[in-house]
Order: sequence, then structure tokens, then C-alpha cells
Amino acid sequence: MRLYVNIDHVATLREARRTDEPDPVRAAAAAERAGADGITVHLREDRRHIQDADVRALAASVRTVLNLELGAAPEIVRIAARIAPFQATLVPERRQEITTEGGLALQGPNRKIGAAVRDLKRAGIRVSLFIDPDRKSDAALRALERVAAHARARGLAVHAGHGLTYENVQPVAAIPAIEELNIGHSIVSNAVFWGMEEAVRRMRQLVDEARKA
Repeated sequence: MRLYVNIDHVATLREARRTDEPDPVRAAAAAERAGADGITVHLREDRRHIQDADVRALAASVRTVLNLELGAAPEIVRIAARIAPFQATLVPERRQEITTEGGLALQGPNRKIGAAVRDLKRAGIRVSLFIDPDRKSDAALRALERVAAHARARGLAVHAGHGLTYENVQPVAAIPAIEELNIGHSIVSNAVFWGMEEAVRRMRQLVDEARKA
């Protein structure tokens, strides 16, 4: 299973003082040294954490792969197309939210999402969509297993993330149909105490143990 480390909140800490540290590029390098398979960052319209210069610097320095999360705003899609990360993950985005609160609404045709997907694919970027599993079941993990298997059977690559911590990651990592995890807040939070490399290393170990079980 691939483990992508989201380093948005390294930039959140930096932007709290509008200074030059901590540096997301250094955080990405530490995560890679500790076994991350990729680096994830979200370039928001309001630039609350990751900045355009961060994405350019990461695109040049990341040795694994760069996954750029973004809303479907044309300005941000154009930036992504120019920088051409390995993967672009389209997510819903609202200015007033603290963090991404749910998946994309894809019940019917969505011209904005469709245009973004076309533009990103035209730039040679692998495109991923952040969507919610079916919430009708009262057993969230079982529902996630069913949705993942359903998507995989239809030829979709299934990724999971958002809300995963050291305490809850293993049951999700053990789901066979899921091939990639994107984890940020929990890793960066614990990096305050353990250091970035150790925080990623511990998460990597938990994920690997769950896959072997």
C-alpha cells in the first residue's frame, strides 16, 4: 500500500508567523527518507497554508511523487497544469471551512469538475477525485469496505484519507481494495514530539503491519 504524507500543516505553522520556517520542502524530504511513497499538498484558493512557490519548489525537489489537491477553480487548475505534478486530486473547497469537510457532489453532471478533469488529463496528470463513501450504513468501516470493493470492481483506483490517525489507520489500511492512503494532520502533529522522520516511520510501520495481517 502506498503512503502519501500530507504536509499542509507544516505550512500552516509557518504562515501563522508569515515567516520562512518550518519549510515544507524540508518536511517532504524527511518524510521521503522515512519511507513515504509520495507527498501531498493542497493549494487552496485562499492560500491559507501552501503557497504557489511551495508547489513549484516541491515539484522540483520531491523524489517520489507529488500529489496536488485542489478545488476546480480555473485559476488553480491552470497552475496545476503548468506545474504538472504526478497526480492531481480534486476536492470540494469552501472558504469558511477549517479543513475539507466532505466529498465532491457527483450525483449528476458537473461541468466545472468535468472541465478540470479534462484540462488536467490534457497536461498529462493522473487525476483523482475525493468523494464520500455511502453514509447510509451505520457501520462506517464495513461501508468503506463495500464501497472500495465496488469501485475497484469497476476499474477505479481507491485511495483513502482525511481523519486517519495512528489509532484508527490499521483497519482502513487492511482493506484489500484500498491501494493508497493520504495522511497529514496526525503525522505533522506527532512530528512536534517525535520529529518528522520518526512520525512518518511509525505510520509506515502501522500501515505495513496492517497489510501483512
